[in-house]
Amino acid sequence: MIYSKEVEEMCPVKLGVNHGCAPIPEEAKWVKAKNVQDISGYTHGIGWCAPQQGACKLSLNVKEGIIQEALVETIGCSGMTHSAAMAAEILPGRTVLEALNTDLVCDAINTAMRELFLQIVYGRTQSAFSEDGLAIGAGLEDLGKGTRSMVGTTYGTLKKGPRYLELTDGYITGIALDEEDAIIGYKYVNFGKMMDFIKKGDDAQTALDKASGQYGRVQDAVKIIDPRTDKEVK
Repeated sequence: MIYSKEVEEMCPVKLGVNHGCAPIPEEAKWVKAKNVQDISGYTHGIGWCAPQQGACKLSLNVKEGIIQEALVETIGCSGMTHSAAMAAEILPGRTVLEALNTDLVCDAINTAMRELFLQIVYGRTQSAFSEDGLAIGAGLEDLGKGTRSMVGTTYGTLKKGPRYLELTDGYITGIALDEEDAIIGYKYVNFGKMMDFIKKGDDAQTALDKASGQYGRVQDAVKIIDPRTDKEVK
């Protein structure tokens, strides 16, 4: 340790009261985190790249400082999906400190890691008050049935109004309009469920029919249009 001449010549004064660090909630315990292995928790965070053309939602399950599970969801940038695949390989097995200082290729994922780090080390995790935290596999549960991200994509113009393209329910196949051309519901197909039906042996049309649904007052619609072609559908 190197000290400056000014410090070397100072007279010693005893350090005052030291209460130590404040405890943080971790998996239903109050923990005074002093080392990286003292950190546990499951949490989510959002990151964005410098030009803000893409975003990443990152979910991590940390046990005793080690990332045991990582869910990476991206939107808005085609190159980012490849970065996400790399991050899913890179993150498990690293400490949260290593992950913070690891190049995860994409700025959006790096930023998400920064935001998660802050939540985790300050005890603001989803599992802060859950005894023993969340089991490894909680990330897959976030995706729901069909193991697909919950995506919402809508588009609108002043001249022609809104178009629903994809919502959490699924891919929108028809927008239900009333006599004033206002949206009163929609039809959709859940691709995750559709693929599950096909894998179980259903033909494509049967799987499509079984994975299709509707929301709202579709039965009261004057017309139903395809949001991509504007053609009327059944």
